[in-house]
Amino acid sequence: QMLLEESGGGLVQPGGSLRLSCVASGDIFRTYAMGWYRQAPGKQRELVARITSGGEYTNYADSVKGRFTVSRDNAKNTVYLQMTILKPEDTAVYYCNAESRYGIWGQGTKVTVSS
Repeated sequence: QMLLEESGGGLVQPGGSLRLSCVASGDIFRTYAMGWYRQAPGKQRELVARITSGGEYTNYADSVKGRFTVSRDNAKNTVYLQMTILKPEDTAVYYCNAESRYGIWGQGTKVTVSS
């Protein structure tokens, strides 16, 4: 079973930037499309960004288009989420997900956007 571990969250002021990383164990990372999701307090988990297994295609939630960029380095078993122009409404726990048959989730990393 592949494991995922997110990092890079923290407290940032509005307008600031953060880069999240998600490192996968094992050799099958490169076969999976990957997604970044977030869950704010009292809200459902939502898809923020997705990238195909080879990195050729990406898609984003409307709320983050133009501000967030998803990328991956299959040689490092890592997927990234570069977040810029952060807003208070981006505050959430961010999770990475591997689109395996049953789905694999990391434990999440908390992002707080506040002055």
